[in-house]
Amino acid sequence: MKFLRILLYVLLGLVGLVILILAVGLAPVDDTPYREMDYYRQTKQRLTELSSPPPATTPLRAGWAKANITPDHPTATGGYGERRGKKWRVVSDSLYARVVMLDNGSTRVAVVALDLLITPPTVVEQLKKRLPEVGLTWANMYIGAIHSHNSAGGWAPGLVGSLIAGEYEEAIVTRITDGILRAIREAQTNMAPVQIGYGQTDAIDLIRNRIGSSGPTGPLDGAVRLLKLVKEDGTSALLTSFSGHATLFEGDNGNYLSRDYPGSLVDRLEKKAATFALFLAGPVGSTAPVAKGNTDFQEIRNYAGALALRIEQTVPTIQPRTDSTLMLLTLPLGLREPHPRIIGNWRVRPYLFYLLYGDYPSDLKALRIGKTALLGTPCDFSGELSVELQPVARRDSLNLMITSFDGGYIGYITPDRYYDRATYETRDMNWFGPYNGDYFKEMMTGLLGKIDK
Repeated sequence: MKFLRILLYVLLGLVGLVILILAVGLAPVDDTPYREMDYYRQTKQRLTELSSPPPATTPLRAGWAKANITPDHPTATGGYGERRGKKWRVVSDSLYARVVMLDNGSTRVAVVALDLLITPPTVVEQLKKRLPEVGLTWANMYIGAIHSHNSAGGWAPGLVGSLIAGEYEEAIVTRITDGILRAIREAQTNMAPVQIGYGQTDAIDLIRNRIGSSGPTGPLDGAVRLLKLVKEDGTSALLTSFSGHATLFEGDNGNYLSRDYPGSLVDRLEKKAATFALFLAGPVGSTAPVAKGNTDFQEIRNYAGALALRIEQTVPTIQPRTDSTLMLLTLPLGLREPHPRIIGNWRVRPYLFYLLYGDYPSDLKALRIGKTALLGTPCDFSGELSVELQPVARRDSLNLMITSFDGGYIGYITPDRYYDRATYETRDMNWFGPYNGDYFKEMMTGLLGKIDK
């Protein structure tokens, strides 16, 4: 009997401990409509107070450059899944920070494309301190990433960071930041007047909706969008964006450091379509690539080739024109409390999330170059939401490119109607609760209105 009493006390103690942990670490999901929340009212007020940049005082000038940011030693691979913490051993292709500098006399912008999984929030923190070295601030930056899941990691501290990008190395953060600043400096040395033109081609057959396994879904944004800048000497830069996830390297093939298909694509474009090319991951938040090939390397080559062929056929139809319109707005983004769900509709409490991941500021960016608008998001932004925003831009006679990973990563933003679906995108990677799809669309629509003036 004494043994049974001891066992009972132990079991009761364990039950009490579990209850205590649940009480301290978990809270129910807050499903208050977003327009009734303080974070919405605050962000709405900041949006209202944003003022449009002054008009151009000189013709639009541009310069471009890239800097190698490949680590000088094997690092963890930044790419989730089976790669967690594993180090790459072979450099399949080098990593770069690619920059296009733009200036119209009153506004200066650095468009940056990183050959990384995301724009690391730690890199953004360093940039905000060091951009004055090149005469810029964060307000001058429009940044994104190619989203290769076989790129370098080591840039995210904390438990969640280690699961995403392996063991943290501050030297990697500094190396990336140094590369961005080097590329900006070089791009500033070769600036010259440019004409600009826009084009797009369809590649919907090269993507599928990953959320489709959980039920009916809407159409995806399958357009390849192109912005071409041409100098008087004929040299050109081509900014390319597409919504296919750069996941052609399988998760168990983490031995290689690679830019995946975006790297192969820009290498080919620089041979046939433009002097300089950069790729920004588009609305990848619900897409997977549809690729053909017997090996990962064949899939990458074939996928990039299929995209390149369509781009090469489209580029000659683009008619660059003189247009000095250049605007860049940064909207600091308020968010609901962290809402990673653990059990049913029970979520991790905010203090625990911040302890495990960190608390990084997030922005929405709106960049207008001539008649093309770029909207930068701090997340994997849904291709379905991009489709819903396109009519807003067309109403204002703007071409719209939506990109992901502009810093301050907050997980996936997908249509609100999918919030209760048990999928990776809508549950595991929804970190900030319900209604963010409509919230983001409202703020992005507001930004479009601000740069249409």
